[in-house]
Order: sequence, then C-alpha cells, then structure tokens
Amino acid sequence: MSAAEWKKKCADEWSLQGAPMPDGLDWKSVYEAKPLGRNFLKNPSPHGLSKNIPLPEPELPEVPRGGPPRFQPDGDFCGWTTSVEVLPYDTSGIPPGVAICGLSQFSWFTMEQVVDLKAEGLWDELLDEFQPEIVVQDWYEESQLDDSIYQLHVKLLGADKSTVIAEHTANPTEDRSVYSHNWKEVSHVFSGYGPGVRYVHFVHRLKNVFLNDFFSTVFADSSVIVKPTKSS
Repeated sequence: MSAAEWKKKCADEWSLQGAPMPDGLDWKSVYEAKPLGRNFLKNPSPHGLSKNIPLPEPELPEVPRGGPPRFQPDGDFCGWTTSVEVLPYDTSGIPPGVAICGLSQFSWFTMEQVVDLKAEGLWDELLDEFQPEIVVQDWYEESQLDDSIYQLHVKLLGADKSTVIAEHTANPTEDRSVYSHNWKEVSHVFSGYGPGVRYVHFVHRLKNVFLNDFFSTVFADSSVIVKPTKSS
C-alpha cells in the first residue's frame, strides 16, 4: 500500500475526519500501533481479577498466620512502579491505662505508570489541535477496611514530563453503614485540555491492613484510553 492509502486507512478506521493528518507521518507505523481506542496501561489487572466477575467473599483464616507485619498484597506488578506507606497506629479512641493486645496497622500501597503518548503512536498535531478525549477508568474492591481505601491522581504532562497541563484526583469516602462487597468504578474524561500534552501519569493508592493477618484492597481493569473523539 502507498503512504496515501495507509493514511486513508487510518482516517477511515478511526473516523478522523477533521483531525490534522500531516503527510510526513509514517501512517503504516501509526496504523500498526493502533493508538486510538486501546488501553495504554501495562498489566492492568495484576491480581488476576476482572470487573466482569463478582468478587469472592473474603475468608478469615482458621488460624491467624501471625509473624511480622505485611504491607504488600499478592500479585504480579510488572509494569508498575510500586511503593508502600505504613501509617502510624491510631490510638485516639483508647482510654488511658487500657491494655491493648493488638492494633490494626494500615498502609497505602501505591502503583503508578507513565504513558508516553507519542511512543504509543499518537502525533503532535492530533494532541495539540484535535485534542482527542483521554479516558481514565479504574475499578476497586469495596473491602470495607476503612472509610478511605482508594485514591486516584492522574496528570497530563508536557514534553518535559514535569509541567502539569491538566489533572484529576479522586478520593471517595466509603459508606460502611451497610455491608457491600462489589467492584466500584472511578472514571474521568479529559477534554479541552489545551496543547502540549505528551505524557499521562497515572497513580492510584489502595489501603491494606494488618492485624494478625493481612487484608488488602484489590483493583482490576485500570485503563488510559485515547478516543478518536474531538474535545468539545
């Protein structure tokens, strides 16, 4: 196929009428990269779970495992940069002089990725002029461990990887008055964000707790997808 044919194939497949499509681009490579409509995050479900499958009910071990505190959940976190923040014990509700056999120790498990939009196949003119919608979606477990168990922070960055052009944060508060153990969705659509976006920095944190055993909050199907839809 000629360069013009590859360009037309891209325009037709992604309905890019009205989007800037310079002749100098290697449209065959763009088509093969398929940058529109696919998830840019690597390993989006490291726990091996899916939002389309109900969560199993948590089971308490017959005998607590004990041993030293543990703060990282099981999973294959290849593709993610991870870190742990162990929170101080909360003794605010304990009267003076009361002996405590054990206290829950909470921790945040942070996972992040940086998406290089041009390396994924997008081009300057599309990002700067057309500004396609950038859709972020995540699903986390209602673990009932605490009032705050999930946080999300997504930034659209410039070419220097530090200039923040747009950002979105989510820090939902859980309703624990009624027991529920389902997947909860968090999503956001970036549109009209202005020129210069070249990277997406995706960070989410999930809370875990250790009390004689380890109890975690899991997630599944995280995604960053650029849609062939012009920002309004």
